Amino acid sequence: MNESGIVFLMYHELEVPARPTVQSSPGYVRYVLRASEFGDQMTWLSRHGWRGMSVSEALIFPKLNGVAVTFDDGCETDLLVAAPILKEMSFGGTFYITSGFLGRPGHLSGGQLRELAQLGFEIGCHSMTHAYLTGLDSAGLHREIFDAKSELERILGQPVVHFSCPGGRYNRRCLEVAQKAGYHTVATSRIRANTKSTSLLELGRVAILREAGSEVFWAICRGRRLWHLSTRDSLRGAARRVLGNTAYDRLREAWLGRTTKD
Repeated sequence: MNESGIVFLMYHELEVPARPTVQSSPGYVRYVLRASEFGDQMTWLSRHGWRGMSVSEALIFPKLNGVAVTFDDGCETDLLVAAPILKEMSFGGTFYITSGFLGRPGHLSGGQLRELAQLGFEIGCHSMTHAYLTGLDSAGLHREIFDAKSELERILGQPVVHFSCPGGRYNRRCLEVAQKAGYHTVATSRIRANTKSTSLLELGRVAILREAGSEVFWAICRGRRLWHLSTRDSLRGAARRVLGNTAYDRLREAWLGRTTKD
């Protein structure tokens, strides 16, 4: 294990030629890797003696070089693209599913979700509707955390004990509800490696952005330069607290759209 802990990588939809992505907004697309890019990253890890693990595997903190591989949302490419690549490398992974998205165009169906689990991959929950938890009342939190878990467990016929926060946004109240719902872990978007002393209810993850480049990817896996990414994330978090979720997202989308066009 890397001395600074194990990095949990966060992925989303994978782009396949001639297949439209679920969304086309700049804020969404920056998290969409090309399928070939993801394949290159996993191949690179394997060739250098590293292992991709599920959340449960990583939290044992095995004495080997490795990262946790996690996916959010439950896009169809989880099964069609990511799963075959991970199986080829004999890697594990955890797929956090937004239960209310099941069956929508571009997302997994209930049958596909069962197939993903039968392949040996770990299934976690990513809420019911991908609502930001920090803006919800008690009934809303129950729906997004309790009811989403129950729906996934009904489909899978097995416990779902890992949760990831939509947009990485959470507060102490959200964590308390998740714990009451029976989740063993909660994954956030705090940029840090996880160690044995990290709270299981505040696991850090690092989003792998489109065209990150091999040098950046390798540095992230080794836990290097995370402080730089974390500092930028803290500034964004401060802006979000001041502006609120809606205003912040609107401003962010406008800025990313302008940047993409330039």
